[in-house]
Amino acid sequence: MIKTEKTQEKVVLIGVESFDNNQTFEASMTELASLAETAGAVVTTVFTQKKERLDGKYLVGIGKLQEIKDNLEADEADMVIFNEKLTPRQNVNLEGFLGVKVIDRMQLILDIFALRARSHVGMLQVELAQLKYLLPRLSGSKGLELSRQAGGIGSRGAGESQLETDRRHIRHRLEIIEAQLKKAEKVQENSRQKRNNSSVFKLGLIGYTNAGKSSVFNALTQKIQYEQDELFATLDATTKDFSLQDEFTVTLTDTVGFIQDLPTELVQAFKSTLEESKNVDLLLHVIDASDPNHKIHEDVVESIMKDLGMSDIPVLTVYNKLDLAEHFAPTILPSVQISIKSEAGVQQLRQAIIAKITELFVPFALDLPYAAAYHLPMLRKIALLETVVAEDETETYHVSGSISEREKWRLVEDGLCRVSH
Repeated sequence: MIKTEKTQEKVVLIGVESFDNNQTFEASMTELASLAETAGAVVTTVFTQKKERLDGKYLVGIGKLQEIKDNLEADEADMVIFNEKLTPRQNVNLEGFLGVKVIDRMQLILDIFALRARSHVGMLQVELAQLKYLLPRLSGSKGLELSRQAGGIGSRGAGESQLETDRRHIRHRLEIIEAQLKKAEKVQENSRQKRNNSSVFKLGLIGYTNAGKSSVFNALTQKIQYEQDELFATLDATTKDFSLQDEFTVTLTDTVGFIQDLPTELVQAFKSTLEESKNVDLLLHVIDASDPNHKIHEDVVESIMKDLGMSDIPVLTVYNKLDLAEHFAPTILPSVQISIKSEAGVQQLRQAIIAKITELFVPFALDLPYAAAYHLPMLRKIALLETVVAEDETETYHVSGSISEREKWRLVEDGLCRVSH
C-alpha cells in the first residue's frame, strides 16, 4: 500500500460553488475541513468562488488563483486541497502556478482510507484504489517533473521510458492485487454463503461516516469494535452474533461508512466489503441526529444503496446521538430516536429491532403438550415468542409468536401448528 504519514501540514481549502452543487456546497466544504483534519492537517484558510462553469485550465478564475497564491506565501502553507475532482492536467497547471502540492477531495479520502486500513484485505483494497487514481496522472505531474530533472532537450526519450516503466510497474501491481483480492473474495463469499444458508437472521449497519455505527455495533454485541469521533473510523467489515430475545440469535455486520462524492475507485475496490451489507435480512440505517446536515446525509446513503442494488432490503431508521441534538425533527418516519450511549437507548433499539423483525415474520400459534416440551428450546432459537402459557388442566403449553417464511416449514413439518397468514 502507498504509505501515508499523519503530519501536521498547513493546508488551504478551495471550493467552487455552481448551480449543480449549491444545495450541498456549504455542508460539503465543512466536511472537507473535517476530512483534512482527520488526515492530520491544519486548515489555515478557506477560499470559495461562485462560477457558472468551471475553468478548464485552473478550475477557478485567474484572479482568485493569484489571491490564493499570495495567501499561501503569507501563511507558509504546504498544500492546497480542492473540493472538486481535478483532471490530471488541472493538477499540473495548479501546482505549476501555486508552487505547492495540490490534491483534490478524492485523493484526500484515499489518504484517510490508507491511514484507517488495518486488515490485509483492507490495505489491498485501498492500494488498488490509490493505484487506479494514480495511473492516469503519471503523464501529468510526474512527466513534467522528470523532464525538468533531465534538462529538457535530449531527455525526452528517457523521460518517456521512465514513464512507461512506471506505468508497467503499476499495471503489474494492479494485476497482483486484483488476483489476491479475488482469492480473498472467494473466502468471503464462502463465509457469506454459509451464513445465507443458515437460519440465523442477519442485520446490517449502514450510514454516513461518523454517524455512530460502531457504537451501535458495540452496544448491541458487547464487542469492542474501534470507535472514535472521526471520519471513516471503521473500514473492514465485521460480523458478530448476539442474542436479541431469549435464545433468538441474530448476526450484525458493520462496514465502511458512506460520504458525499464517495470516489468511484473506492466503491469498486470495496465492492466485496460492501457486499457484506447486501446479504442481510434487515438494514439498520444509523443517522447522526445532532448533525444539522443529516438530511443531506440520508439522501447520500439512499443514493449509494440504490447504486449498490440494496433498495429492496427492509430498513429500520435509527437516529443516534439524540443527547447531542438541538431542536431535532426526524425526516424519515417511522424511525427510532436514541442515544446509544445510554442503557435506555440500547434497550429502546433492541425493542425496535424486535418489532421490525416481527413485522417481517409471519405469526403462528400452537398448543404444545407437556410431553412435547422438548420442542420449546428449538422454538426459542428460530422464532420470536410472544407468549408461552402453561395450562395444567390440559397439560398443554399455549405458544404464540412469529417466525420467518424460510423457517415456518419446521412447524408445519413437525405437525406442531398452523402458521397464520
